[in-house]
Amino acid sequence: MTTPDPGVYISTGQMYQEVRDLAQTVSRIESKIDGILDDTKDIRADIADHELRIRTLERARWPMPTIGVLAGVAGAATGAIALFAR
Repeated sequence: MTTPDPGVYISTGQMYQEVRDLAQTVSRIESKIDGILDDTKDIRADIADHELRIRTLERARWPMPTIGVLAGVAGAATGAIALFAR
């Protein structure tokens, strides 16, 4: 009679159950990843919307510094004319 190996023995039933548990775990992870990907699509749409709004605001603001410079030049010119007109 041979003595069994003192190591660990895993039956085919136990191996099958472990594979099934692993498959269920992978399935749960896949569903969570799908949810995350759906959320990132929403985030990408929000970012695109915000980018569009920022670009619109930037285009609307560019005349403000130009108007300020023109007002400064006009004031300086008026002051110079008043100074030399005496």
